[in-house]
This record gives sequence, C-alpha cells and structure tokens, in this order.
Amino acid sequence: MNIIFAGTPEFAAAHLQALVDNGQHQVVAVYTQPDRPAGRGKKLTPSAVKQLACAQQLPVFQPASLKDQQQQDLLDSHKADIMLVVAYGLILPQAVLDIPRLGCINVHGSILPRWRGAAPIQRAIEAGDSETGISIMQMDAGLDTGPVISVARCEIADHETSGSLYQKLADMGAPTLLSALGKIEAGTAVAEQQEDNLSTYARKINKSEARLDWSESAATLARRIRAFNPFPAAYSLIEGSRVKVWTASLADCSESGVAGTIIESSGDGLLVQCGSGRLLITEIQLAGKSRMPVSEILKSRAELFARGKRFGA
Repeated sequence: MNIIFAGTPEFAAAHLQALVDNGQHQVVAVYTQPDRPAGRGKKLTPSAVKQLACAQQLPVFQPASLKDQQQQDLLDSHKADIMLVVAYGLILPQAVLDIPRLGCINVHGSILPRWRGAAPIQRAIEAGDSETGISIMQMDAGLDTGPVISVARCEIADHETSGSLYQKLADMGAPTLLSALGKIEAGTAVAEQQEDNLSTYARKINKSEARLDWSESAATLARRIRAFNPFPAAYSLIEGSRVKVWTASLADCSESGVAGTIIESSGDGLLVQCGSGRLLITEIQLAGKSRMPVSEILKSRAELFARGKRFGA
C-alpha cells in the first residue's frame, strides 16, 4: 500500500523505522510537526520523525495545520491508500480523514477506551494501573473514539517509569502495526466499537503538576515521580533550592510527622515524611547539575539535606 505517515517524537519514529525495514509498503509522504526550539540555545531542532525521514530520503511536510484547503489538496495529491498517525500532535479534520482510500489509522499507547487523550502512558502509571498496551484504531472525528482494529497488552511493573514504558510500548507497537496493516490490506481486519462509558481521559501533562505536594500519600507521590520521569521530572524546593526527584520508593513505616520533613539522611537515601507513609528518595538532581545518587550528593551538600530539614516549606 501507499502510506502517508504522520508522527513527531521518538515513539513515532520507531514505527516509521519498522515500516521502512519491513519494505512491504511504500511511504509516499511523511508529515511531522514544524521544527521547534530546543536546548539551552533554543536552536530550531527537527523532530525525531523528520530526522529519520530525511535519513531515508522520504519526502517531508511540516504544515502548522491541516485545516486549510491548500494543505488538504496537497495531502490528497500523494494518492495514498491509507494514512498512519502516531503521536502526530495535530488535529485531523474530517476532510483529511476522508482523503485516503482506506481512511486513517492511529497507534495509541493504551488499551482503549481507557486513557484517551494526549498522555496515556504517564496517566496509566500515575493512576497505578497494572496493565496497559497498544491499540490500533480506525480514526474518526472524536478524540481517540474510533473502532479498535488490534490490541497488544503488557504489564506495568512496580518500578516502571514513563520512559521505560514508552520504550516497551514502542517495541510492541511496531509489530502490532505491521500485523494490522496486513489485515487491512487483505480486507480481513475487524474493527470493534469502543464502550464509551468505560473511557477515561489522559489530559496533557502540565509542568506545574511536577511540583510534589508532600501532604499527599507516599504511594501517590511515588507513582507521580515515576510517571513524570523523564518529563517533566518531579521536583520540590528545599531552602529555596529546586531539587528534581528522579527515583524514590515506599518505605515501610506507619509513624506520622510533618509532611516534607527529612526523617533520615544517609547513604541509603533521604527518608521523607508524606501525608501518609514515607518515601525513600535515592536519586536527585540539583539545579545546574547532573542527576546523581543521594549518597554522592551528601558528600558535598549534607547540610542542605540534614535530618529535620523540610521539603516544600
């Protein structure tokens, strides 16, 4: 089949690479977000999908929107059988969905209808889900509401971060997509309607959510730290210093205290009181520094994290 591929981040690039390596279909056009400022120098940087497409000498298009007629006519000129959308980041109007002969399909990082929306991977970890997966969906005008063609499931491990789950789903998504494309081409794909009453919404991650509220339970904070690793990275303030918290685990303790207080500071980590329960923080990052084990940071900044000091005060 002739395929238009639309995607932006590394997750999408993994699927584009699988299509190229497979060689059974022809990618006639690649759509991705416009180059964005990145890094300390805010230099315009191409997306992971654009970098891969250019390396493979595939035609790249970067419209700011697909809502105007000129862009829709251009998309139509590719004469694609199907359009594949993976974490593209732009809304596809109905006119675009209707252009390819076989419509548009989407690779979504959850078991739909759970976690429709922009951040299914992070929200699944934050909510404490034990399972997630990949859904291959026929797109309609709604937000991830189309019928599901194929599903692959995986466990969310106790130590899972959004970074590790992201990679796990990318590895699963590629073969699941190729299988679904084979069924679509053969006319044997069966799409099942979603049960809307079971849906949940995975709202976009806001950086303000990354600030830890120590009045919450240790279990809630541990999940949030994992969900926001690597982006936007959970953090807290201590004596005016911003500290990113990268790794933490639940501590076996039933005692209470003032939320945010460091109960113990040792080579094992920082034992911090929460609204209920305690967290053992083992990896942090100070402003302008690299992320490091607490044991290393205490060698030079022990006074900042001394027993009795308080996060978030």
